[in-house]
Amino acid sequence: MVDQTKIKEAVRLLLEGIGEDVDREGLRETPDRIARMYGEIFAGMDEDAGEHLAKTFAVASNEIVLVKNITFYSICEHHLMPFYGKAHIAYLPDGKVVGLSKLARTVEVYARRPQIQEQMTIQIVEAVMEHLKPQGAIVMLEAEHLCMTMRGVEKPGSRTMTLASRGCFQTEPKWQELFFRMIGEEKVYNQDLAK
Repeated sequence: MVDQTKIKEAVRLLLEGIGEDVDREGLRETPDRIARMYGEIFAGMDEDAGEHLAKTFAVASNEIVLVKNITFYSICEHHLMPFYGKAHIAYLPDGKVVGLSKLARTVEVYARRPQIQEQMTIQIVEAVMEHLKPQGAIVMLEAEHLCMTMRGVEKPGSRTMTLASRGCFQTEPKWQELFFRMIGEEKVYNQDLAK
């Protein structure tokens, strides 16, 4: 649970630290606004992906399920700056599926906490494997990191892509190839294979 009192105090100290007058009109309510905002953007701290993935439905055939272009926003734990992008999740069921919106909710659980993209990718694929018990799962995240684009190296437009696979997506190349074709990254994948 977010401690709004501590956040307000910290924001006041931060503003004083950069030389601002925390009592001027434009900043008077800033600590309160940021405390409320942090309650929203770090809501995943109090959530468990298992709650979203618990209700499943039986299926007669086990065909690939893919939800792509799930927009997410997260906060880099190294600089407390945003990174944002798209998540693509696929799994091969083993007799049961979950509501499609629950995959998007799973992304939100892990995005809404201080995070690094590499870990978030692994957390999502492992949650799908643990709770759905599919034959395999694969997750790809592509994001722009403001800690890299507006400070430091300052390279706007650069994207970081991370991939985690388990089960048949890790052991049988045909499933990974199908995933890349379905999300429209087959050219990138085939170029990598040719190297």
